[in-house]
Amino acid sequence: MAGKRDYYEVLGLKKGATEDEIKRAFRKKAMEYHPDRNPGDKTAEEKFKEVNEAYSILSDPQKRERYDRFGHAGVDPNAGFGGGGFGGFDFGGFGGFDDIFGDLFGGMFGGFGQSSGRRRNGPRKGQDLQKNITITFEEAAFGTKKQIQVNKYVNCESCGGSGAEKGTAKTSCPKCGGSGEIRTTQRTPFGQFTNIQTCDRCGGTGEVVEKPCHKCGGAGKVRNTVTISVDIPSGVDNDSVISLKGQGEPGINGGPNGDLYVVISVEPHPLFTRKGNDLWLDMPITFSQAALGDEIIVPTLKEKVSYKIPAGTQPETIFRLKGKGIKSLKSSKVGDLYVKVTVEVPTKLTGEQRKLIEKLGETFSHEGYSKRKKFADAMRDLFKS
Repeated sequence: MAGKRDYYEVLGLKKGATEDEIKRAFRKKAMEYHPDRNPGDKTAEEKFKEVNEAYSILSDPQKRERYDRFGHAGVDPNAGFGGGGFGGFDFGGFGGFDDIFGDLFGGMFGGFGQSSGRRRNGPRKGQDLQKNITITFEEAAFGTKKQIQVNKYVNCESCGGSGAEKGTAKTSCPKCGGSGEIRTTQRTPFGQFTNIQTCDRCGGTGEVVEKPCHKCGGAGKVRNTVTISVDIPSGVDNDSVISLKGQGEPGINGGPNGDLYVVISVEPHPLFTRKGNDLWLDMPITFSQAALGDEIIVPTLKEKVSYKIPAGTQPETIFRLKGKGIKSLKSSKVGDLYVKVTVEVPTKLTGEQRKLIEKLGETFSHEGYSKRKKFADAMRDLFKS
């Protein structure tokens, strides 16, 4: 068994790993090296075989015990330990691991790991799709309904998705006998190896169409643009995803349709910015409003509300209007509206206005400017001798 890597090392584990740790490690490595994800990559294919071999031993308590005691010799069918190894593994097409993938992945990747005829001919979920749409700020806040168009494969109406011309049916493939695979077995000094290849006559489906449908050419589906209604709930934000079950592409061999994932983008608003479920608004006020106080009209997403600002309001003071934000997507809670006032200084003055402001400024003492007084005191302390 020279040259064979330690099975724990193959899965990135230490001896004594738990059953759950072995299963998680296998899941990670199998997804990384699976041929479906690495088409034509011979190195990845070899690593995938190695990972599967390691898992088949370490996941079996009896084989693992022998391996822990005797190493690779303990699971070698030719080493005199009772044939407990893996002679008969379907290394060529990975067909010996269907049960492993079924238990671990549960079909979540559609065709992932489905190399045996039994799995290839079984029902498979259709392709999931993604559609990006842009909505307005208000639509995101209050919810809306959109009609979107998706270009996708749909079942052929003429043949009902069978691929066979109306009045005819599919027949079992004569080359593979309906298995979808061509198997060749070879006995070697290291055990029996079975090479599994997809049947080139039926493409692995196990069935052939003698008289293809005139509309879809035997594919059973055609590409079409369909209109789908989407209910967008209130509170969605950028990158929110709405799942529409069954609105993806048709399933294979009677499997369920895939799903459609609608990804939301929200246009910016000219007045409001959003932070979670809270809204923020920069609102300019005049010097006289800030100095004397005033009742100002504040816009919200739904209406205008009045708010009384006190005399002596300083620039960038923030007021909170409770419950004037956006409703949470996951609960009935509503955010708040935060209003930050900015004092706007006029840029154009008449001569009379200038004189009035100068005269007004002469009447103010340092006591009327608390921040200016503190600054002056600090500057005096900085330069005193």
